[in-house]
Amino acid sequence: MTAGPDLLIDAFGRIREIVDDVVAGLGPDDLAERLDEDTNSIGWLVWHLTRIQDDHLAGAAGTEQLWTAQGWFDRFALPFATGDTGYGHSPEEVAAVNGPSAELLGDYHGAVHDRTVEYLAEIDDKDLKRVVDRAWSPPVTLGIRLVSVVADNLQHAGQAAFIRGMLGR
Repeated sequence: MTAGPDLLIDAFGRIREIVDDVVAGLGPDDLAERLDEDTNSIGWLVWHLTRIQDDHLAGAAGTEQLWTAQGWFDRFALPFATGDTGYGHSPEEVAAVNGPSAELLGDYHGAVHDRTVEYLAEIDDKDLKRVVDRAWSPPVTLGIRLVSVVADNLQHAGQAAFIRGMLGR
């Protein structure tokens, strides 16, 4: 393995640690609570960041998302289509993520994290230059896509930690 994948493994590991800390000891009501009706909840943020990671890594690797491949969609039983990642959700859709437990959120995130690390352990710096999305100008490489996922996940994990602190949990 080379520097790029090693750094990405470390970055995704930091996200995993934040997620574990944020959901630890919270009940479903805590996870669904929002600071006001137009904000996201901890549960929604963790679900969404994990869905984005699952979706984007599966796309890059050419594999099925764990969301469907391992039955997470059924276990969460959310009122969304199987391909929904939470992108662009309305306040009402955010409110619909009100039942998953901290354990379920953590387990799904852990499964996605493990798959991410397995994938990153198989690639090298040359792979990071492979174009994975030509819909953008310039086209998006695997490295840029992975950095984008890390940035998005860290922002949402930080937002969830902030909400937990504001709620005094």
